[in-house]
Amino acid sequence: MPVQLDIDELVDRARDGVPRAIARLLSLVEDAHPRLPEVAAKLTPYTGNARVIGLTGPPGVGKSTSTSALLTALRAKGSRVGVLAIDPSSPFSGGALLGDRIRMTEHATDPGVFIRSMATRGHLGGLSWATPQAVRVLDAAGFDVVLIETVGVGQSEVDVVKLADTTVVLLAPGMGDGIQAAKAGVLEIADVFVVNKADRDGADATVHDLKQMISLVRREIRGPSWRQPIVRTVASRGEGVEDVVRALDDHHDWLVQRDELPRRRAARARDEVEAIALQRLRAELVDLRSGDRLTELAERVVARTLDPFAAAEELIKDLRGSFSASRHPHGP
Repeated sequence: MPVQLDIDELVDRARDGVPRAIARLLSLVEDAHPRLPEVAAKLTPYTGNARVIGLTGPPGVGKSTSTSALLTALRAKGSRVGVLAIDPSSPFSGGALLGDRIRMTEHATDPGVFIRSMATRGHLGGLSWATPQAVRVLDAAGFDVVLIETVGVGQSEVDVVKLADTTVVLLAPGMGDGIQAAKAGVLEIADVFVVNKADRDGADATVHDLKQMISLVRREIRGPSWRQPIVRTVASRGEGVEDVVRALDDHHDWLVQRDELPRRRAARARDEVEAIALQRLRAELVDLRSGDRLTELAERVVARTLDPFAAAEELIKDLRGSFSASRHPHGP
């Protein structure tokens, strides 16, 4: 017999900082549990307080090491920190290939830290589809900062900007493809640049290239805008991490002063609502595909008695009828 979920109790325990309750809520999110809308409704009144910081960049720049070093610095300031480490999916289980047990082990026993690995499950753009809901869980659980460390997928890794208040782009010396990735789109999403492994040869050249690209982009911007700082770090030794924290604080202050923070969060909410609506539409479409209606429409297209645009319109009408029936199961 299935275990009955007490959502109210689960949310209360998560807000009290109980790790098992937080983990359970995140599992409901990842599994797209049928009661997830109820969970979101219970959590929403307690959200809006956490700073959401995204860390992205090409593979090999030291994202996990940098995240761990940033965690240490934020904890030293007294902040409670939640980490969502977005990992590649296993082709067999669909789960994360890298687990939180082998990440940032020095923080594992810290009650002020919660780390969760989440699988992309084939989602392009470097983030799991469940990430927005997972951020809501950690926000409602009272974490002051939520760090999102994304999969290193190079040019596709721009979705993090839709979730983060501040986006940190990491690069490293001697990685020409890293600068190329920045040119291809990552440059535009960065609020703070971090050149990690700055003790290596080529660090000066990397910083110089970044400054040149930033200046080219700024020529196209009219009016006042945020000047993206470039911070050098050696994350493995904790060097330069305090400078990163200062840059993050400066950007947060700029967002508040310019009234940019509400705008970013409104855009985040808009994207989330759209994603949920599209997911529901896809689910309804799958139900139609499993029946005979789509096959019938396809056969009419093949027989040239119906064009594909008209067939799509028929399908949309069916979807609308399905939604109307679900909203009014007993009639108007």
